Amino acid sequence: MRISPAQLIMLALAGAALTGAVPADTSISPGFHQLFAFSLPPEFSGAKAAYEKATGIFYSREYVPQGESVDHWTQMITLTATKDLAANPGATPRGFAATLAAGFRRHCPDSFASVDLGPESINAFEGFAVVASCGHVQAGAQSYSESAIILAVKGSADYYALQWARHGADSHQPPTLDVGYWKKEFDRLRPIKLCPIVAGEPPPYVSCSGKSDAS
Repeated sequence: MRISPAQLIMLALAGAALTGAVPADTSISPGFHQLFAFSLPPEFSGAKAAYEKATGIFYSREYVPQGESVDHWTQMITLTATKDLAANPGATPRGFAATLAAGFRRHCPDSFASVDLGPESINAFEGFAVVASCGHVQAGAQSYSESAIILAVKGSADYYALQWARHGADSHQPPTLDVGYWKKEFDRLRPIKLCPIVAGEPPPYVSCSGKSDAS
């Protein structure tokens, strides 16, 4: 099961390869108004974006470990965003994260669990993190559990969401979620930051990779 809610959004500058001076475990993606940077955990060492799609207001970029695909994976990191959503006074990072978690619930209403990790400050931008989990997901003949850390961030103009999903052993019971454990796992995605887009700057976006400020 791939959780890629249609509400999420962000413009990609097509096919931007992460090469050169940026470390292999860092992802920096250009959005509508900002660059979004985060660390890829060791499980994704050397991984390149396995999927990327942009429309007028939506963007999605996905990573899976080497040897896996977007159709067959054990872990997946997805960055998405929505153009100009920050201008909507009704939108909040907590509400946006809750909308994404609700996407999980629709797939597993009888084995769903979630827990708030709480507010996040992503170099002064407001964010909120949650964990959503399905104990039982049926995909054809396969069944498994799926859990994801979900971070929603309100940027200068756009909303961003970073999700790290994992498959595990199947269970028809809602999973027990340990906040302390998931906070430590969330820390493995740090540093997470938003940077200004410098006109004409190509990958690897040294203006962003060279900074040390983190959430």
